[in-house]
Amino acid sequence: MGETMKIRNRGIRTTVAALAAVAGVAAAAVPAVAAPASDTPRFLEPTELPPHPTSPWYAGPVAAGQPDPLPMCVGDALPSITTHREYWTEYDTNAQQLTVEGRSEQWAKEFAALLRKDLAGCAKKLMQQDPDITATQKYYGKLNVEEGADVYGIHTASAWGSSDIGLFSVGRDGATVTIVRWSQMGTFQHAQVADFKATTVTAVNKLY
Repeated sequence: MGETMKIRNRGIRTTVAALAAVAGVAAAAVPAVAAPASDTPRFLEPTELPPHPTSPWYAGPVAAGQPDPLPMCVGDALPSITTHREYWTEYDTNAQQLTVEGRSEQWAKEFAALLRKDLAGCAKKLMQQDPDITATQKYYGKLNVEEGADVYGIHTASAWGSSDIGLFSVGRDGATVTIVRWSQMGTFQHAQVADFKATTVTAVNKLY
């Protein structure tokens, strides 16, 4: 429990900075140990992410365990059985997919509900944790894919001048839950919502 709390209590500046991590940092953060592909749901391929206007997407391996650093909003809820994959471009846009295979469909349903609750309260929590952060969010609705997926947008602006936009989705297929995160420097007007929704549908459909 102590180790988990240390992970969860990292400064919010580190968490927000991770939202717009540059390609090199994202690549360096990819763990070396990959989970066997046959034992995990299928993950997104780089070409299935929202298209970047001037760069291809790149991807690390599917890796076992929680990512480091934990993603904002949903990181606190991630169990040790999480698998994840990092994605990045040559510029300021990066993405992540996190998947958890639950022990039962009921467990997965409750876990997805917890993630949605965390996302719904994310902006308020970020500002409570760091007075230098101004955060706003939008709910982009529910997608009709498998057991459903919900899409959220979070914008963070800091007193030192950064401005980052992130899109998050939580989707479920039976006992498996997946989270997709996309982020870059910018505001809500830079959010590729329609493309991200298409990516989310693909991610949930690929779980099995």
